Amino acid sequence: MEIIKGKEIPKKSLKRSLIVFIGNMIGIYLISILGLGVEISQTGDIFLLVLFLGIVNAILWPILTRIAMPFLVLTFGIGSLILNGLLLQLLAPSFGIEIKGAAMILAPLGMAAVTTVLSSLITINDDSSYYRSVLNDAKKNAKNEVKDYPGVIIVEIDGLAYNVLCEAVEKGDMPTLKKMIESEDYNLRMWETDLSSQTGASQAGILHGNNEGIVAFRWIEKSNGNQMMQCSGISNVPELEKRISDGNGLLVENGASRSNLFSGDTDNVIFTFSKIMDFGKLYNKAWYSVFSNPSNFARIVSLFLADIVREIWSQITHSIKNIRPRINRGIAYIPTRAATNVFMREINTSTLIGDMMVGDVDVAYSTYLGYDEIAHHSGVRDSDAWIALRQMDQQIKHLTDANKYSPRDYQFVIQSDHGQTNGATFTQRYGQTFEDFVKSLLPEDMTMFAKMTSNDDHFVGDYTPFARKDKKIEKEKEEAKELSDSEVIVLASGNLAMIYLTQWTNRLSYEELNSYFPELIPGLINNEYVGFILVKSQEHGDLAIGKNGTYYLDRDEIDGENPLLGFGDNIVKHLKRTSSFEHTPDILVNSFYDEEADEVCAFEELVGSHGGAGGDQSKPFILYPSSWNVSDDEIIGAENIYKLLKENLAELKK
Repeated sequence: MEIIKGKEIPKKSLKRSLIVFIGNMIGIYLISILGLGVEISQTGDIFLLVLFLGIVNAILWPILTRIAMPFLVLTFGIGSLILNGLLLQLLAPSFGIEIKGAAMILAPLGMAAVTTVLSSLITINDDSSYYRSVLNDAKKNAKNEVKDYPGVIIVEIDGLAYNVLCEAVEKGDMPTLKKMIESEDYNLRMWETDLSSQTGASQAGILHGNNEGIVAFRWIEKSNGNQMMQCSGISNVPELEKRISDGNGLLVENGASRSNLFSGDTDNVIFTFSKIMDFGKLYNKAWYSVFSNPSNFARIVSLFLADIVREIWSQITHSIKNIRPRINRGIAYIPTRAATNVFMREINTSTLIGDMMVGDVDVAYSTYLGYDEIAHHSGVRDSDAWIALRQMDQQIKHLTDANKYSPRDYQFVIQSDHGQTNGATFTQRYGQTFEDFVKSLLPEDMTMFAKMTSNDDHFVGDYTPFARKDKKIEKEKEEAKELSDSEVIVLASGNLAMIYLTQWTNRLSYEELNSYFPELIPGLINNEYVGFILVKSQEHGDLAIGKNGTYYLDRDEIDGENPLLGFGDNIVKHLKRTSSFEHTPDILVNSFYDEEADEVCAFEELVGSHGGAGGDQSKPFILYPSSWNVSDDEIIGAENIYKLLKENLAELKK
């Protein structure tokens, strides 16, 4: 067996090769009997074709992918299917087999799908052939000297709360993480997000050490002509990164960003939203790991299609069983779920393994979106969510197994950026949308703009092949015009809502609000589904007002009942920080939190939500090497996660 830097390169598995061979034969035969464009003279011809195809792929595929790599990347892998199909179509006639029309794509997909199913049925988790193909190419790009300090792979499981992680481990859904947690090599900690418990604020803090001014997922900037800024959008996120970056991001020193909102100040990026418009950064050598095996991308597509079927079945069963709370997920969500839960997941893992096999990257940060997307729509603890976590655990196993074969050692950090809290929505509970409720408390002639969704931080649509970026920019311009014409703007970020009165360029005080709109504040706080509001008083400073009491935040005094009871020990600190931001709304509204039922009330139509305060949404986790120097003090705020990671990354190099 060949040895590289003291580690054995895996041998090619005979069992795996046999399964692939049989799977390919059955796949072609199935496409044939279904009448989908494959015509076979004799069944035995399939055996010879698949045998010869395997030999040709072993010889030509590395050369073909290297030549065609830019095309494969620019077509987001579709070119891989075309290349595979063309090769099959070219060879098939020599064996009395014809590949016609759509079969050029369907045949490779069928071969990969059957192989994937057979591997699962026979419980083959042997990835040695995959690691070998990636490693052999990586050696060509690796530097002669292997670094004498370990690299770090940081995996973010988007939206997974500490408590839900513990439940998944106890249920046996995450055996890889269970093994890591129970070992002496890792420490598991809960940490607390800032008030804006959403990806934008958390990743800004983690990747750049600065989330100052990020009020929520989306906010209005009165001093900037009522411009709407948000943690999504092809123009907003690059602008936001310019604001928060000081050039010393988490990934600035030989780092890699994989499927993140922000870059951490590295140019080594794949699917990184802040640099999405820089097409020069789309092509990256790490992509080779995705296409190193001729059937790998077809396998990803088959898994993608299987997840579509799973989501359709889930919608049917949720309806039949009348699972509550439940939202109408719709048709458009089906491919979105598959894209986040499968496509992005597989790309992340493949490119991270490619990074490890080359061994040059010192730190890589990658966001896995699947659980968060599914928990939003199905529920935080729904069966769909547990399945997503089982699949996520398999990805972590692939990564840790890859460390056996990489030329240098890599340490792992597994963490989340926030959690989620379940609950029926405001509209479902109250029978009226929140924006309509707010409008009922204001003069009838006031014009309103409302945007009550915050789930597009997953940005899958912007990565659609051949997506029209000009249309997206035009849409943003049209929205800006509508904003400028509105006198009141209502926005949502999970169970956090913001109300801006835009006739005034300054933030209105509590006294001014009561003078101009006497029904607004009383109406809000007396709604049974509102927990508290945050306003600023000219006389008393920051106020958190509930139904039966007011918290004077600046002097830490309570009049009546404490409106912040149950929202965490640090809620006062979080509210005062948010209130100090330049673009804090005139009124910030947080829904109620039912501690007994562990539920909040999202102002948008999502079952699981995050963005405000209440429950597990502000309680993510971090699992890090026990050898690291980490204080036992409570970890509060994403910026402190940045400090923890940055300091220990520096220590590894000493």
